[in-house]
Amino acid sequence: MSRSSPDNAPGTAPRAGRARTLRFAAFAVLLGIAGYAVTQYVTSSSGPPRCVIRADGEDAEDYEIEPQQASNAATITAVASQRKLPERAVTIALATAMQESALRNIEHGDRDSVGLFQQRPSQGWGTEAQILDPVYATGKFYDHLVEIPGYSRLPLTVAAQRVQRSGFPQAYAKHEANASLLTAALTGRRGAAFTCTTGQEGQPVKAGDPAKVRERLEREFGSDVLASGDGDGTALGTGGGSGRRSKPTAEVLLPAQPQQRGWELAHWSVAHASELGIAEVSYRNRVWSSARSEEGWRTTEDGGSGNTVSIRLSTGNEER
Repeated sequence: MSRSSPDNAPGTAPRAGRARTLRFAAFAVLLGIAGYAVTQYVTSSSGPPRCVIRADGEDAEDYEIEPQQASNAATITAVASQRKLPERAVTIALATAMQESALRNIEHGDRDSVGLFQQRPSQGWGTEAQILDPVYATGKFYDHLVEIPGYSRLPLTVAAQRVQRSGFPQAYAKHEANASLLTAALTGRRGAAFTCTTGQEGQPVKAGDPAKVRERLEREFGSDVLASGDGDGTALGTGGGSGRRSKPTAEVLLPAQPQQRGWELAHWSVAHASELGIAEVSYRNRVWSSARSEEGWRTTEDGGSGNTVSIRLSTGNEER
């Protein structure tokens, strides 16, 4: 005689059915929670930090990069500004760095290649330590670029190849559109077109040092970037737009005329905000703040209406 299995015992089937129903209900709840979490991660400032370059035109697509990439792109643009090079030089340099390193200052590459442009110490570009300095590496790229007769009128792939001597010269072409978009924003030609988010809300903002900000500005843009500003380039402010400060913050003021120069400096400041502890940037009644970075550039009455870019630094007590 066969024995009855436990599932066939009197009263077992209903209990098993209820158990399955409860498990299904619990699974559905977990799926709902997971879906909500993903939605919040994507649509709120709890997502990863990112920088967005707004495209111009209804059918054009925005370009999104990581803060690390944005910081390097802003440095490449600033060095060109210091040398008074045309926008075409910036676009060529950005497209080259996009192809060579994805705008990351990497310590490896083909043979002894390193850095943003994958320059090789053995080929006379400098020491490895020098090439891993984005300002130095960018300067060396421009040194070679400006020696090419009529480089600004050449196809981008031709100009880049004459500097880089790459084994895949046509690869630079695929980056030209995004490089042009970045150039228009980071040179300030398109105001309020570049913005970054700072990551999870409730996390403290790194404390900023005015001296370090001034040093970076002068090294990348040149010693006259603070000229006719507020003397030593710093002031003490109590800070306006974020609404989350309880203590005064140091403020670096930058003269910005014409307007394109102002947006160039403002966008540079946002690109370097995370690493330099910048809590807020304001220019011409527009303000970007780390605390409300998901909102991008906001219109505000106290965002500065003159020819000065205001960079307010974090004390380390603010929250994003």
